[in-house]
Amino acid sequence: MAIFSTCGEDARALREMKGDVPPLLSQTCSSHLQGRLYVFGGCDGNGHTNQMYCVNLDDGEFVWKRLTGAEGTPPSPRDKHSCWVYRERIIYFGGYGCKTVREINNVKNFTVDHTSWATIGTVIFRFWGWNSEVHVFEPETNTWSEPQTQGVCPSPRGSHSSATVGNKGYVCGGMESTEMDLHCLDLDTWTWTQIYPADGPLPVGRSLHTLTAVSENTLFLFGGLSATGQPLSDVWEFDTRTRGWKERDNRHKDQPRLWHSAGLGKDADVIVFGGTRDFTVLMDSVAVLRAPSENHCSDVLVFQTQPYSLLRLCENCIGQNASVLSKQVSWLPTKLKDSTRKRISYYSAHTEHQDTAPPTNTLG
Repeated sequence: MAIFSTCGEDARALREMKGDVPPLLSQTCSSHLQGRLYVFGGCDGNGHTNQMYCVNLDDGEFVWKRLTGAEGTPPSPRDKHSCWVYRERIIYFGGYGCKTVREINNVKNFTVDHTSWATIGTVIFRFWGWNSEVHVFEPETNTWSEPQTQGVCPSPRGSHSSATVGNKGYVCGGMESTEMDLHCLDLDTWTWTQIYPADGPLPVGRSLHTLTAVSENTLFLFGGLSATGQPLSDVWEFDTRTRGWKERDNRHKDQPRLWHSAGLGKDADVIVFGGTRDFTVLMDSVAVLRAPSENHCSDVLVFQTQPYSLLRLCENCIGQNASVLSKQVSWLPTKLKDSTRKRISYYSAHTEHQDTAPPTNTLG
């Protein structure tokens, strides 16, 4: 396993992994906390897992550790879950997975999809389905806990999206519904609130999408798969103060994306990577399997959500014209030179796949 890093001058540096490298995983959940990347759950070659791995991204060693011996009870094996990071804790919500007979003690937080016997490690599982549980992991003490929530909990779900704004954890979608629902969990009081949007247009219900906090009061929704099986490429912003949705025009409308990842970049850019462009129903003699097609994506989509500063505009200009400005770049102060070279690397990587440089403004 390897990871791409933005360390140093080369924004595309490939770093080899060492240590307890995780197996190949799908539909897992990862988060960044105090310079470390944490990966929990997902599916490996043996099925669903509830194993936690972490790697330090700041020490330059990139040595993975498999976290074992945690206190408390970890979540049952699952995938398609999400998480929030708040006050040095990682808070997991929802997902699809398996439970033992003894674990089926709260029908409100778990919806059985089917029953079948499966052995994971030394534990025999019986029930498979969706959950709306909340689990908290504290890396400093290697401890799991399950807080008792209040209010109206979202229905059990997976393939949803979540984002953190202040002390609020937001979750939306993931249900086979034609309407988009939105819920908020107060991460101090553990109180759920269903958010009823203001009058106006609403995004269609979806799953396999992303939700990114781009400011103290704005959530950025992109892509996913509609309840009717349509891959989506629309962009919506939700204002947490007015509770209103607003669709934004964008230049990636011809690039639908689902099962992707998204993160907040420099100057409030939303960076989208990976995923697939469509969704295929695979048939065999036993069952109908729904899975992403082989049309996977390796490109990066960048969405500008606010006007750029003069410095950013200058860096973009230099990045697009590096061939004629390379000498002048070497004259810059070290800090400015490093950031400019990263912009040059970005545009260089993009032009390896396209004849023209990417637009600096990707939202109308």
